[in-house]
Amino acid sequence: MSQVVIEPISGERFVGSAGCKSSSCHGGAGEKRSQYLTWSQQDFHARAYPVLVNARSARMAETLGLPSAQTSARCTVCHSPFQSVEPSRLAAAARADEGVSCESCHNAAGSWLRSHTRPDWSYAMRVTAGVRDMRNFYVRANTCVACHQNVDADVLASGHPELHFELDGQSVAEPRHWRDESSTGAKAWLVGQAVALREVSWALANSPKPGADLVGQWNGLVWLLAKVTAQQASLPVIDSRGTISTQAEFIEMQQRADSVARAATSSSLGDDFARTALRALAATDSEFVQSKEPRELLYRRAERLVMGLRRLAVASGLDNDMSPNPQNQHLIEALQSRDRFDPVHFSKALATYRENVVNSRPAGQ
Repeated sequence: MSQVVIEPISGERFVGSAGCKSSSCHGGAGEKRSQYLTWSQQDFHARAYPVLVNARSARMAETLGLPSAQTSARCTVCHSPFQSVEPSRLAAAARADEGVSCESCHNAAGSWLRSHTRPDWSYAMRVTAGVRDMRNFYVRANTCVACHQNVDADVLASGHPELHFELDGQSVAEPRHWRDESSTGAKAWLVGQAVALREVSWALANSPKPGADLVGQWNGLVWLLAKVTAQQASLPVIDSRGTISTQAEFIEMQQRADSVARAATSSSLGDDFARTALRALAATDSEFVQSKEPRELLYRRAERLVMGLRRLAVASGLDNDMSPNPQNQHLIEALQSRDRFDPVHFSKALATYRENVVNSRPAGQ
């Protein structure tokens, strides 16, 4: 067999999802042939563009002074990514109404579409040819976070929901068309949280007048990651901060959070890490009644905490995605209203969760 030589690529062309949907490729049956069908029939990413043409988006566009949601780059950059691509890089079959399609995640396929299924090509060769390395959690998080974390304040005020990037949980919620190694949930969760903190820090560092909501999100992430990184010697430590920070501190935290994400990606973080982090986070109940921080800030910490507990409990074998533990639902219910959030009530629910879930043992142990 002749040696395969892969040349560096530049200016790749996007072929559109039509290039992936034949029955002999990803539009057929079986584990390795049904990815297009899974995306088109089940994945919410396939409906990212239609969202822009409904009545709610029309009202939001009017509030923002935009001609239409489906043509404004403020909306299409995430909901219709092909509209941001130079026309010369789009094949005729690549349509804007595809929404977030195959190449939005896996990269422009012009350079590797016909070759990536060759049996003599390894995964590393496909990546060299231009396939995005989605097995790498740092790469995966960076691919997703831009459209799953930060939203401009005026867009939020127009009615857009607030976003919270959570790589592990959001990957689980997406109809699966890939396979990960076993025991990687905790690593995916941590990389995602660190990347989320990096992005929030970036937004704050570039905001002349940071809004209270964004500062609250930032503080919640800092507090959460300070607890977790303190449990793992292989990770850079995130220092917990108060409610007021400067632009220089936001920039420094942006860099520190990225370092945590990179270190976590290359570290061996399995079941032991998940259980240690879970215990550390579940033991914070007293902080919600003893802290003198504003209730809004405590709510933001609790918000990130509950999402983290859920993913770490699943990674530890103490919970599962098909039938969540009822105690987790009690924590979620304590967060139903930001305005009526009761730190004392939440503290009690967290203590109960620790006793009934964290201090229990996985089935069969």
